[in-house]
Amino acid sequence: METWYYEVVSIDGDYANLRRTDIESDDQKLVARALLPPEIVEGSKVKYELMQYVME
Repeated sequence: METWYYEVVSIDGDYANLRRTDIESDDQKLVARALLPPEIVEGSKVKYELMQYVME
């Protein structure tokens, strides 16, 4: 089981751009907001584990 940590960089309608924080990377991942916790805002920290995103 792997765990990844992200920061919400921006929110654009039904999608959010996430950036990994557990490794050095400038790449962003586009994720549907329906898969993310409803309370996210730009700057929120989320953890991806067991195919789920949860607030950190």
